Amino acid sequence: MSTDDTGFTGFKNELGTFTVRPLDPLRDAELLHRWVTHPKAAFWMMQDAKLQDVEREYMRIAADEHHHAHLGLHDGRPAFLMETYDPAHRELVGLYEPEPGDVGMHFLVAPTDTPLHGFTRSVITAVMAHLFADPATRRVVVEPDVSNKAVHALNEAVGFVPVREVEKPEKRALLSFCTRERFTAATGVDA
Repeated sequence: MSTDDTGFTGFKNELGTFTVRPLDPLRDAELLHRWVTHPKAAFWMMQDAKLQDVEREYMRIAADEHHHAHLGLHDGRPAFLMETYDPAHRELVGLYEPEPGDVGMHFLVAPTDTPLHGFTRSVITAVMAHLFADPATRRVVVEPDVSNKAVHALNEAVGFVPVREVEKPEKRALLSFCTRERFTAATGVDA
């Protein structure tokens, strides 16, 4: 396995090996379009997006120094999308007081006709392990829709603590934080 710029070499468990690579907005757009417009991706808020909309959105992210997108791989095959952002500059500006080392995160698991028990939990664990592989990351910040109960349970399983609801332009969100120590305590994964 190769190491990326954070030092992350991948996360391995009984379901396989999870790695990430930078997203290529043009090469990966068709794949992402299938994922973000799937009915299970309703909270991604791109249900009606055209292929060109997806290309444009991920080109915008690629050009943004405060927002990054990665394609997640399961045993070398595309399986999830991970976005990171600097909450002092994107998504949560003015909604909370960011601290040094805060990193915002979104993730989306690819739709499948053959679900694997524990897969989504493995994905979020891999995402968090990737984020904490960077020694500069002190706390991960998320803001899922308050009605997305499934992701709240996943977040809790990897150590997130809900802080409060915040009103964003596109949704009412549950602001939650996870420190390196809470992640390790919740998952047993050294970060």
